[in-house]
Amino acid sequence: MSTPGEKLAESLEMLKVLQDNGIVGIKTSDLTRVHRQRLLENGFIRKVLQGWYISAPPEESQGDSTSWYVSFWGFCSRYLKDRYGDDYCISAEQSLILNSGNYSVPKQLIIKSSNGNNLPTELLFGTSLFAMKSPLPNLVEVENWKGIRLMNLPSSIIHSSPSFFSSQSTDGRTALLMIKDASELLGILLDRGHSKIAGRLAGAYRNLDQNKIADTILKTMKAAGYDVREIDPFEEKSPIKFSNREKSPYVNRIKLMWHEMRDIIIEVFPDAPGIPKDKEKFLNQIEELYTIDAYHSLSIEKYTVTPELIERVRLGDWNIEGNEADKKQKDAMAARGYWQAFKSVKESIRKIINGENGGKVVDADHGDWYRELFGPSVTVGLIRPSDLAGYRNNQVYISQSKHTPINKDAVRDVMPVLFELLEMEEHVGVRAVLGHFIFVYTHPYMDGNGRIGRFLMNAMLTSGGYPWTVIPVEERNRYMNALESASVDNDIKPFAEFVAWLVEAGLNGKPIAILKK
Repeated sequence: MSTPGEKLAESLEMLKVLQDNGIVGIKTSDLTRVHRQRLLENGFIRKVLQGWYISAPPEESQGDSTSWYVSFWGFCSRYLKDRYGDDYCISAEQSLILNSGNYSVPKQLIIKSSNGNNLPTELLFGTSLFAMKSPLPNLVEVENWKGIRLMNLPSSIIHSSPSFFSSQSTDGRTALLMIKDASELLGILLDRGHSKIAGRLAGAYRNLDQNKIADTILKTMKAAGYDVREIDPFEEKSPIKFSNREKSPYVNRIKLMWHEMRDIIIEVFPDAPGIPKDKEKFLNQIEELYTIDAYHSLSIEKYTVTPELIERVRLGDWNIEGNEADKKQKDAMAARGYWQAFKSVKESIRKIINGENGGKVVDADHGDWYRELFGPSVTVGLIRPSDLAGYRNNQVYISQSKHTPINKDAVRDVMPVLFELLEMEEHVGVRAVLGHFIFVYTHPYMDGNGRIGRFLMNAMLTSGGYPWTVIPVEERNRYMNALESASVDNDIKPFAEFVAWLVEAGLNGKPIAILKK
C-alpha cells in the first residue's frame, strides 16, 4: 500500500508531465480528481477560476501573487484558445502595448470575439478578462505572441484610439518608432479609406520628427483621392529626437522614460550640497554606515542577517560550511559578498568625487560590484562559476510584480544606453533615482539587481555630495510599491518622493534607517 508521500510523488509526476509539455493553464480534465485534489491540498497548484488552475510552489502563501503574474500570459494563452479557438484577438491598444515590448500584466485584458459576452471574467489578484462582442480584424493583421492572438504592429497602431497616444505616450511613441517605412501602414490605410486615421498618424510622426514617414502618408493618401488633415494626437512635443537607425524598441522606451520622468524628479529633490572638501572624511563616513546599510539591504532581499553576523563576516570570522550560529550558509555568503562589493563601490565613489564622470565610472565598475557580490557564493559552491559571467542569458521575473523585465537579448541593447544617459545627465537627483529605477526595471542579472541598484543610486548621490542613503527594511513595502508604480504605470513620482524623503533626512542629520534602529 502506498504511503502519503508516495501518493503525492505520483501526483507530482503527473504535474511534471504537464509542465514539460509547456502547459501553464491547467484544465480540470488534465488531471484526475484524486491527483488534482492532492496537489491542491499540498499547495502545488492554485485555483484561478472554476475548472482552471496554475502551478505554484508549495511554500508560496495565498497572498503571494508571484506565481500568478509569472503564469498570466501562459494561462491566458491556453484559456482563450480553449474558450474561443481562433475567434478572438487582443484589443488594438493592448496589442500595441505588447508589440512595443511592454509585457506588464494588465489589470484587465480586453479581447474581441464574435462570441464575446461583454462581461468580465474575474481572475486572481484583481485581474480579469473582458470579452468584447466585436468583429475581428482580417487574418493577415493577426499574429501569434506566446500562443496569444493579437493585432500585428501596423494594425494595432492604426486601430488604437486617439486618446491612447496621449494617455500612454511612452507605449505609443515606442510602437510608432518601430515602423521603419510608411508602406507598413499605408496598405491598411488605403484599402480601408482611413483618411482621418492617416491624418492622426502623420501628425504623430511629425511630433517624433519622422518627417519622411509623415509626408509619405499625406502624399500617398492625397494621391489616392483622400482628403487628409494632419492632427497631432500627443499632448506635448516629443522630448527627444530619434534616429531612424535605432532598431530596438527597448532603447527608445528607456530614452522616453528618462526624459518624461526627469522633470518630476527635479521638482521634488532637495538641492545637492556639492562634494565636500575633505574627501577622505566623506569616504570614511560612508564606511561607518556599512553595517547598518548591509543589514537593511540584505534584509530587503529576505536574507536572515544580524548586525553581529555582518560584522563577523567583514572581519573574516565566518564558517564556509555553515552552521546554526550563522543561520544559513547562503546568508553568511551574502553578507561576505556584500562587504566585498561595498568596498568596490567605495573605490568607485573615490573616482567620482575626484572628478571622473559618474556614468562612465559605474559603466566600467558595476561588473566588478556584481562579481564581488557573488564571489563568495561561487567559492563555496552555492552557485556556479558561470553565474559570474555577466548579464543574464535567461528570462527573469520579479517577486509579486506585474512588471516583466525585458528579454535577455534586449538587456545588451539597453544597458549601454542607461550608462550614456547617466553620463550626460546634469541633475544629480535624476541620476540617482532613474539610475536605480531603470537598472532594476531592466534587471540585467539573474540575481542581485536590487542590491546593485541601491549601490548605483548611492554612487550617483555621492557624486553631488549627498550622504550615503540607506533604504530601511521597515519601508520595504513603500519602496517596492513605488518601484511597481514606475514600472507598470509609468509613474515615477512615488519613488522620487520616497528617495527625496530619505535623502533630505540624511542632509538634516537624521537618517531614517538609523532612527528606526
